[in-house]
Amino acid sequence: MRLLTRVRDWLDERIHWADLIAPLKKKTVPAHGLSYWYFLGGITLFLFGIQVCTGILLLLYYRPGANEAFESVQYVMTRVQFGWLVRSIHSWAANLMILTAFAHMFSVIFFRAYRKPRELTWLSGMVLLFLALGFGFSGYLLPWNTLAFFATKVGTEITGQVPGIGHHLMVFLRGGEEVTGATLTRFFGFHVAVLPGLTTLFILIHLALVQYFGMSVPPGVEEHWKASPGEARQMKFFPNFFLRELMAWYIALGVLGALAAILPWELGTKADPFAPAPAGIRPEWYFMFMFQTLKKTPAKIAFLDGEVVGILLFGVAGLVWTLLPFFDQAGKGRGRKLFMGAAIFALVYIVAMTVYGCMAK
Repeated sequence: MRLLTRVRDWLDERIHWADLIAPLKKKTVPAHGLSYWYFLGGITLFLFGIQVCTGILLLLYYRPGANEAFESVQYVMTRVQFGWLVRSIHSWAANLMILTAFAHMFSVIFFRAYRKPRELTWLSGMVLLFLALGFGFSGYLLPWNTLAFFATKVGTEITGQVPGIGHHLMVFLRGGEEVTGATLTRFFGFHVAVLPGLTTLFILIHLALVQYFGMSVPPGVEEHWKASPGEARQMKFFPNFFLRELMAWYIALGVLGALAAILPWELGTKADPFAPAPAGIRPEWYFMFMFQTLKKTPAKIAFLDGEVVGILLFGVAGLVWTLLPFFDQAGKGRGRKLFMGAAIFALVYIVAMTVYGCMAK
């Protein structure tokens, strides 16, 4: 304890540590029965940090080439001490991060935390969700195994169906007309340089906006507080909320460690671009609802290609969802019920189509 006190005093003398943490001591968080939903954003950030740490360890051995990628991952899993565990943690953390990001998004929707003045907070969060999906899509190909190769081929072909710019976008993603070693190198660049840089920038913007505007209070809680004006409504961020957040991180770490150890991530077989696609090729679960929707769409809708119509509808739906705060201005009566009904339908549809796609043979 005496050593810690000396270190604290040494830091305080040089960088005025007490002044740096003063805003944390003043910051408060709304205290109510639904406060635990605030942990989702922090858990997502925590899992991203694990992604960064394990990704750096994997980079020490990974070689981004069509002739070396699979072998380098195989070497990590079979020859490097605890390499299989590091890769398994990295893969499971990616899936859990996307899961908590989706859960965080829907909690914001149902608590209507995107309302004025937090529109920019919502927009920055949506950008982070799209970046997380980009991490999943680009990282899936890097082991250069059979499932990842053909799933990437299917995914980029769907991108090529976007009217007008589809073919150019597909060529940009692939680095050519076909999925080759150039695609692997390009996805590697996206995964370890472009996406981390953009994500770090938008995390800082998102956290700054959360700090500036504070955390939103659900409408039902606001109404309860108006009826009970003497009730306590705030807790200190540090140490009260911060310690609760740390416990949430600890639970997330326990779940992640259990999944990585009990269900280690498999490598599969090396990709062969000249081999036929195996049966049952499908994307990761977070793209499954879109994949299944396009799969079930009729070949022709009126005079248009069914897949093109599906892609356009998903594009419009994504744009409307992103700009939701600007559509939900009144937020009362029938308008509020309409938006809540649409959010519930979207959640049920995504979950149902994902489960159906994962169970389908």
